[in-house]
Amino acid sequence: MKKSGASADPFWGEKPLVDENEIFTDLRVTQGSTLFLGRYSAAEVLAVLDRKGFLKEARKRFLWPLAYELDSSEYPLQRLQIFLREPGPENLIVDVKIKECDFTAKPAAAGLPALPSQKTLAFEWLTLQNPLVKRGEPFSPLPGQTRPGLSMRSKIMGLFVYLGRLVHKDALLAFPAYFHNAVLFSRYFHFWSPRKEAEVLAIRRAFRHMPFRQLAWVVHLNCLRRGDGTVYEWQAEEQLHALTRPLKDYFDARRYKEIVKTELKALRFTADLDEFERRSSEIPSFCGGS
Repeated sequence: MKKSGASADPFWGEKPLVDENEIFTDLRVTQGSTLFLGRYSAAEVLAVLDRKGFLKEARKRFLWPLAYELDSSEYPLQRLQIFLREPGPENLIVDVKIKECDFTAKPAAAGLPALPSQKTLAFEWLTLQNPLVKRGEPFSPLPGQTRPGLSMRSKIMGLFVYLGRLVHKDALLAFPAYFHNAVLFSRYFHFWSPRKEAEVLAIRRAFRHMPFRQLAWVVHLNCLRRGDGTVYEWQAEEQLHALTRPLKDYFDARRYKEIVKTELKALRFTADLDEFERRSSEIPSFCGGS
């Protein structure tokens, strides 16, 4: 089932729809796929967005009034979209696919702490973009982008950390579809595998002087080479943000850090810039406006 609201019933108003003292009180008895995470109404979602500063930021950027759609047709996977003024792809600001699930901790390496299954808030997709782009204004996209981003990672992370703690999760879980996603959120997330953690860090360090956008496309277009000359292809793995002490201790463990350090010393990467030049025509160039 899909629920939506538009400017006639705006997602954002001058005042919060719910008093702070009434936010998320006594709601666990209310379950259903038409509610966000099976618990929360649109008004309650709005209250969280307001409390964590998202609505203030949206207004400051002239991204208001807001409309929303909540698609629960694949529940427990849900898709929440927030739009400028009214639903429509040209007005999209936030697009998140989210679900609650357990992460079964696979053995990552000998000597690391063994952990039970982790209760997580998992993100299968997350897009943040600015629909207010001047007509004809060009921008250079990252892989997968069709509009400029919002540069609101810290605020969005704060919102999801708050939500994860609210529903008593052990971690936030991501499965970054693109290399640049993994890098952009590496400030907050760690790969479960210390070897994968080292791999991403080694690539970033090897090309610290290359513009980030160029590196993202070098990886995406398979123009990165391993030390033995073979093509490097991005393979997504689980990336987690710990919300509980046992998982934080796992990432802080001496053994985890030792593996990362050892792998970093061994990993070597080079860029085939001639191949990148040949394939650079595949990089799209978008202009704002519709």
